[in-house]
Amino acid sequence: MLQRTLNLVRPDDVYNAIVDAHKGLDDEQCRAFDAKLILLLVNHIGDEAVIREALKEAAP
Repeated sequence: MLQRTLNLVRPDDVYNAIVDAHKGLDDEQCRAFDAKLILLLVNHIGDEAVIREALKEAAP
């Protein structure tokens, strides 16, 4: 089951780290970085049902 409640001790620090990781990257590099980060996190999660639930939740 997808965790929907805040699960980070310092969420603002994590958000800022993500923003900082994009600094100096052009649009193509940002998309490549995001894709790699997503694949790394999906692999870490390792639960297809949770990943599919997150995909539905994130869809516009």
